[in-house]
Amino acid sequence: MSKLDEMTRRRKEAHVKLLDAKSRVYKAFLEMERATFADGALPKKHKELIAIGISVAIDCESCMQWHIEQAAISGASEREVLEALEVGIEMAGGPGTVSARFALEVMESVFAV
Repeated sequence: MSKLDEMTRRRKEAHVKLLDAKSRVYKAFLEMERATFADGALPKKHKELIAIGISVAIDCESCMQWHIEQAAISGASEREVLEALEVGIEMAGGPGTVSARFALEVMESVFAV
């Protein structure tokens, strides 16, 4: 199982466990996430691209995977995702280039032809 597949499996397991536990905080988080990424003045795709840059800047691999996948589902092109990744590199400086390595692996998986 690849690292990306393992991350997806673990995320889904944790999601189910938190829902089964009736976590009010997790439920509120999911509601906030739905509201945040709903189309508004900015379409969902643009919001996902913003989240990619932030994910690189804060070095959150799970965030990078999720938001790159969601951006692609929302119609973002590989080039758009790359440019969002580049914004994250610029915002984080040198450490952002390290985070970007993982994001590039996710992009290869998501945009594989």
